[in-house]
Amino acid sequence: LLTLAVLALTVRPFSQLGSEFMPPLDEGSAFFMPVTVPGISLEQARRILQAQDAELKKIPEVVSVFGKAGRADTATDPAPISMIETVIQLKPRNKWRRGMTPERLLEEMRKAAELPGLQAAWSMPIKARIDMLTTGVRTPIGVKVFGKDLDEIAAIGQNLENILRKVSGTRSVYAEREVGGLYLDVVPDREAIARYGLRMMDVLSVVETAIGGMVVDRTVEGRERYTISLRYPSELRNSPEALGRVLVPVLPVGMRAAGMASAGAPLAKPDGMSDGPGGGMGQGGSSTVIQVPLSQLARIEIKNGPSMIKDEDGSLVGWVYVDVEDRDLGGYVNDAKAAVTSELNLPTGYRLMWTGQYEFMERVQKRLQLVIPLTLALIFVILYMNLSSLPATLLVMCSVPFAAVGSIWLLWAAKFNTSIAVWVGMIALLGVAAETASVMVVYLEQGYRAFINSGVVPTRASLLKAAEDAATLRVRPLLMTVVMNILGLLPVMLDTGVGSDVAKRIAAPMWGGLVSLTLLTLFIIPALYVMWRERSIKR
Repeated sequence: LLTLAVLALTVRPFSQLGSEFMPPLDEGSAFFMPVTVPGISLEQARRILQAQDAELKKIPEVVSVFGKAGRADTATDPAPISMIETVIQLKPRNKWRRGMTPERLLEEMRKAAELPGLQAAWSMPIKARIDMLTTGVRTPIGVKVFGKDLDEIAAIGQNLENILRKVSGTRSVYAEREVGGLYLDVVPDREAIARYGLRMMDVLSVVETAIGGMVVDRTVEGRERYTISLRYPSELRNSPEALGRVLVPVLPVGMRAAGMASAGAPLAKPDGMSDGPGGGMGQGGSSTVIQVPLSQLARIEIKNGPSMIKDEDGSLVGWVYVDVEDRDLGGYVNDAKAAVTSELNLPTGYRLMWTGQYEFMERVQKRLQLVIPLTLALIFVILYMNLSSLPATLLVMCSVPFAAVGSIWLLWAAKFNTSIAVWVGMIALLGVAAETASVMVVYLEQGYRAFINSGVVPTRASLLKAAEDAATLRVRPLLMTVVMNILGLLPVMLDTGVGSDVAKRIAAPMWGGLVSLTLLTLFIIPALYVMWRERSIKR
């Protein structure tokens, strides 16, 4: 009854344990990733970057700050100019201000770098890079919106942003503006182009060469090679009005006049046209080139469009980045899913997928649902093959849940979430528990066989005495084994250096489980063994 009561009391702390993929690993540095609107200019992004870096450098625990806006010259870093990445190198912890903790330092850095119009996520460099390479999402949690229309995907993403911002534990949330890019469209006017006797290619060639730039040559400087592009200077193409004044050359007037006279059409010089460097009409006009402003041949418009088009699984996709604080990933996503289900109505043909570290956590949980029962089954088979008794095997297997009692209570007291590291420690504890309990059962079996062969009248008192004598032989070696394991894991539990976050979560199940396992092995297993053998004697 006492055993069942202890197991029942453990259900509540177990239900309060959070879940995560991997515990945070202190890398000795921080990774700051603010995001702004897609249409930001290069100069404005540079000013924001410099202002944030200067504020972060003022914090005493910061050694250096290095920020990057936009993408590098590589296909593996498709970052827009609106995405800023800043690596913050920190001093060793023994050089921090008195009383400073990683949580307080992160909050101080967050306030120092806070600017209107920016949504920022905080991580660590190695961890963030691994997340980006594996899932494409740079925050612990991400939501992918799949559909067939970018405008609708952008609208769903902004609705998700408003919903998730109200969920408890949200540090920041940002939905990518799928159609937030700005584009300059030059739309040719076919009638005007035909009126001047031009072809579409004549106008678009000027747009390509004078505005876009054309590669005309390549220069070799030692081992370096540079392309030479030809286009108008910046002051002649830095606004729609300036672009409208770009001149498009027309066929020589003499050739036009001859062609038009044969058709009986009058020759007139349209407004806005200018003579070329050949001067006036000249004799015959054959050397005169008429130039027409681009604004008379095409419409120049600034329109919104997708800054980056992403597709996955054959569908267009948009991403929503979610950064979490003071919450476990599993609990947060459960609350977020409930909020999204109640407040968001997805159109037909659109779906959501939760990704980031949460995607890995779900995958690991599915595998653990197979690995842990398989481990218990293997332990059971090996024990049965050695003990050749089903009751004895079940008695040893009782150590598994009782050993988990100490692990769960210690994890709950230390406020650790369940993760891969925790489950590694739990699986290791299963083997230790079965080994320790099986040794005790083996000694109790030996004592019972000696008791039966001694010819003593089998009474309850004599059976208790035999079990006590057999169990006493295992007290000292059992305590030595358990105490050595506990003392060996104690430095890990008290460590605060780099890597201790993961090591503690591996050691905590072992440390707490060994304590409850010792009590089980010394008190509960002998009592259960006596109850079993007493019934067998009566039969």
